Amino acid sequence: MKRLCVFLGSSTGDRPEHAAMARDLAREMTRRSLDLVYGGGHVGLMGVLADDLLAAGREVIGVIPQGLAAREVAHKELTELHVVDTMHARKALMAAQADAFLALPGGFGTLEEFFEVLTWLQLGIHGKPCGLLNGTGYFTGLLAFLDHVVDEGFARAGHRDLIHVGDTPAAILDKLTAAPPARGPDWITEPLRP
Repeated sequence: MKRLCVFLGSSTGDRPEHAAMARDLAREMTRRSLDLVYGGGHVGLMGVLADDLLAAGREVIGVIPQGLAAREVAHKELTELHVVDTMHARKALMAAQADAFLALPGGFGTLEEFFEVLTWLQLGIHGKPCGLLNGTGYFTGLLAFLDHVVDEGFARAGHRDLIHVGDTPAAILDKLTAAPPARGPDWITEPLRP
């Protein structure tokens, strides 16, 4: 793993622990010589992570749609900044440039981006590992809901298992690094229930 795509908030949220966790992730990525692919913003947790990695000498590649860049949200000091036409183009380019995906706390956009790459993994479109950094407990309710989705018969346990979870940057990066190219259970032919 050389490049990690991180989905995270354009806000820092109400708890300072979220920004502290982003800074911890930047330190751990630097220690492991990992570069960042992300949404290209200079605000919120996005800006915290990008700034810390840039200060440490790591490459930071941003991908942002023209509509957001025009509102002066784009980070102007990145190693590379790709300004694209649409959100769809943004996600495709981010996915193509990354070796793994990780979500930190964020809003609807963060969740949508994470679930899109997770769905692509489920469908076999890529085999790159997907993870959640849950050091602040932000994703605990979501993980319980995903267990509920399996319990209700709308997803297979094997697909739920595609989501790596770690409470520290070191723990989640260990899991993502060690994960073999993944493919979920066949989502068409395998029964939901054993």
